[in-house]
Amino acid sequence: MENKILVVDDDTGLCQLLTGYLGSEGFEVDLAHDGAEGLAAALGGEYAAVILDVMLPGINGFETLRRLRQSSKVPVIMLTARGEEIDRIVGLELGADDYLCKPFNPRELLARLRAIKRRTAPAQLSEARATTLVVGDIEMNIGTRTVQCAGLPIDVTSSEFSVLEVLLRLAGTVVTREELTRQALGREFKSFERSIDVHVSGLRKKLGSAAGGGERIKSVRAVGYLYGYSP
Repeated sequence: MENKILVVDDDTGLCQLLTGYLGSEGFEVDLAHDGAEGLAAALGGEYAAVILDVMLPGINGFETLRRLRQSSKVPVIMLTARGEEIDRIVGLELGADDYLCKPFNPRELLARLRAIKRRTAPAQLSEARATTLVVGDIEMNIGTRTVQCAGLPIDVTSSEFSVLEVLLRLAGTVVTREELTRQALGREFKSFERSIDVHVSGLRKKLGSAAGGGERIKSVRAVGYLYGYSP
């Protein structure tokens, strides 16, 4: 399962390219060529990640992702040919973990997949990385990658979990977008992208206000974010 990838794209040439390239890097690749087929495969199998194109025949990628997120937390990387910011934002808001704009270098896709594998791998027990992280009324189980807020389970994506983990570990400290992207998403920050902002927005909606009614995750203009709880 840890090396099994599902690619959902109607471009058979790209599918063949990714099958060969990712296969040479140790991944097992399954293919689907429309939204309905991809959704059934994603729900019926166990995958380390799903590579999902936006422009699909039948059910488009956005609707496929929306239905998938109703019952699955499998990491999803969206592919878009248009490269429009609105497509990237919509995909992330629907629960995608990352995105790539077509055309892309397969090596970049490989790097994104490896970053997902690193952050979703079961945590090893050690003094440096506690199994449970508790900050205020937020409790994170690092091993199972689950979150509770005020004792209630919160459904977060893989990327949202990683972003929240970094913010909680550095609670009371301003974390730059560059550092948050590097630590949480496992890649370098690009000035024009909005991934971190969208993930933070999703966390704010899911976690709600702090106990005193203020923001849990505060924006620091032109710098980054601060989890406002101070132990």
